Amino acid sequence: MNRRISRIFRKVGSRGCPLALVILTVAVLASPAVRASPTAAGADSTPPDTESPEAHGSHLSDERIPLKVEVIPERPKPILELGEPFLGTGTLRPGFELPTGAVWQPSLLVFGTWRTAVQTFEREGRQVSEAATRLDLFLNLQLSGSERLVVGFQPLQQDGLFTSYIFDSDIPGIEEGSRGETSADITSLFFEGDFGEIFPNLSKKDFKATDIGFSLGRQPLLFQEGILIDDTIDGIGLTRNSLQPRNTANLRTTLFWGWNQVGRSTGAGNSEDEDAQLFGLLTSADFRRSTVEADLVYVTSDGIGGDLLTAGISAVQRLGRTNSSFRVLASSAVDDETVAATDGILLFSELSWTPHHSRDLAYVTTFLAVDEFSSAARGPSAGGPLGRAGIGFAAVGLGNYGAALSSKARDVAGGAIGYQKFFDDTRQQLIFELGARLGTEASIADAVAATVRYQAAWGQHSVVILDGFVGYQEAIGLGRSQDEELFGGRIEWLLKF
Repeated sequence: MNRRISRIFRKVGSRGCPLALVILTVAVLASPAVRASPTAAGADSTPPDTESPEAHGSHLSDERIPLKVEVIPERPKPILELGEPFLGTGTLRPGFELPTGAVWQPSLLVFGTWRTAVQTFEREGRQVSEAATRLDLFLNLQLSGSERLVVGFQPLQQDGLFTSYIFDSDIPGIEEGSRGETSADITSLFFEGDFGEIFPNLSKKDFKATDIGFSLGRQPLLFQEGILIDDTIDGIGLTRNSLQPRNTANLRTTLFWGWNQVGRSTGAGNSEDEDAQLFGLLTSADFRRSTVEADLVYVTSDGIGGDLLTAGISAVQRLGRTNSSFRVLASSAVDDETVAATDGILLFSELSWTPHHSRDLAYVTTFLAVDEFSSAARGPSAGGPLGRAGIGFAAVGLGNYGAALSSKARDVAGGAIGYQKFFDDTRQQLIFELGARLGTEASIADAVAATVRYQAAWGQHSVVILDGFVGYQEAIGLGRSQDEELFGGRIEWLLKF
């Protein structure tokens, strides 16, 4: 072998081609024959097996490791479950076939949430201390993977008022003593499904555009993270999903008509506008780096609420290691402005990230409201459009306990800085937040508040929540000469069943 290589070198060199000589040398030295030659590594040496997976630290062990089922908790059982168990295991029952070709496997699940809190709250010189309770009960009749009927009740509240006992109150209209707010009204009743799944024989190879989702009845709606719509409305919606225009992964388009139970702001809170109807075109598109939502909603009313046109566009994406969302929303009174229909623009942003070497979450929210932005629809317990800004702005949805900072979006700039601490393997978390509102008009008071929330799971069904805040607000518009102190505290037991 060595003699043959020498002859090749002499022949190439005699032709005066040093570049070819270099290339040939490298090629020969890299050939398997040279690498495997005993004279290259020594006759008695054995080269290390660098190709073996065991030589690399990333090699997966061939040892079989059994599944550690003992660390997996048992599935929590609801109060009533008939048919296939929710998130259960085992063999599925065959079900039955409809004349349309659909196969249904009915199962009934009864579940809900029961919340009870003792709380005190003071703002603008008025204080209320109370114990309040709330029960949300649901019956879910699951017919298939895409069809279901949902019925909901809230028997311990009515029109935003809750069953409670008032210990102390300085607020007009809220008297001390017990208050029994009970109702047998159905608060949710809707059926949702997919035409393509109910009538599979219309497109046996699933190539036709029959996959149109629908929902009919009294149903909860949440759009633009609750800033544009946060309400339960009687209506019908049609959704075309899995559309793929150019440069998108998916496009979802929904048409919705709501004819009853449309809640609107009244200045002092949110209540139903019996004359209102809602029409919406609601879209969401998934791009490579962002999800964009564009919504257009028109509310018409012959009552005092008036007609309102609202729109919102948002982009949700990752910016490096940061989660981000940016929103622009606008509202315009079609005729004269009312308490429920106003002209305004709202700019809103959210940033959050996980600090290095932790499982925690840090977040920053900012907003700017020019004039007064009005949501298209808001439920009695939903608070205002700025509730998304942080726990200091959000309504707790139980009793007379209000947010530390107003969630109205009128001539104001501000935001919140917060940190959510997760305690390893203890099912506990702690949130610290500092929020502020700065009026951009002389008639809007500045306010700032520090809020803390502690949550701890107890067993498989319960969560204990402790909330507290302190802050202050300027005396502008309050009829007082001194700034007002803000404070509140509450302890809540939340039971999920």
